[in-house]
Amino acid sequence: MTPALSTPDGRAKRALVTGASSGIGAATVRHLLDLGWSVIGFSRSAPDLTHERFSAVSVDIADRAALDAALAGLGPVDALVHAAGILRVGTLGQLDPENGRAMWRLHVDAAEQMVEHLVPRLPDGGRIVLIGSRTAAGSAGRAQYAATKAALVGMARSFAIELAPRRITVNVVAPGATDTPMLKDPRRASVAPKMPPMGRLVKPEEVAALTGFLLSEPAASITGQQIVVCGGASL
Repeated sequence: MTPALSTPDGRAKRALVTGASSGIGAATVRHLLDLGWSVIGFSRSAPDLTHERFSAVSVDIADRAALDAALAGLGPVDALVHAAGILRVGTLGQLDPENGRAMWRLHVDAAEQMVEHLVPRLPDGGRIVLIGSRTAAGSAGRAQYAATKAALVGMARSFAIELAPRRITVNVVAPGATDTPMLKDPRRASVAPKMPPMGRLVKPEEVAALTGFLLSEPAASITGQQIVVCGGASL
């Protein structure tokens, strides 16, 4: 079994991961456990995972009050990975404002709420990784989604500037089309994903591995960056 990571004072290193029950969030939980982290997973549904260093918290982080209550019971945390997300599509003339509000709340507002709560508790040298999207650069039929993911980049860079004196890094990992349940959501059927030039979708485990690196000591000087993982789709 992988030995547990610990802080200089001997406490187990703990990461909070949202969206822990599926897709990139679930892959990140498993990868961090393999690296020796202790992990708290926030998700609406129960993760299919039992591990001595993993604890699951059932919470809808789109509900501000529920998220506040879950955060209040956390205890020490050394890293945050915000992987929870939804995708709603729509072309001009068919945009639903409720979809835009739901994505903004989950992608941007919940991230702000969690960072605002956690930063006073994060140790110097802590880590924050927000899962964005290559779509932040713009994509037909995904304007509302792209807007939230672009906002995430600006917010992350602003947080990174403020937190640099404490050596807390803040980065965005921005995947292209990734093989997750969200990609198969029937509510996005009108806008099909494009296969990257490499000929396959990005794997959640690849996004998780990059995220794990950004939480590591060798990544201590990487902050305020959006790192795209897209199988060549950006070329």
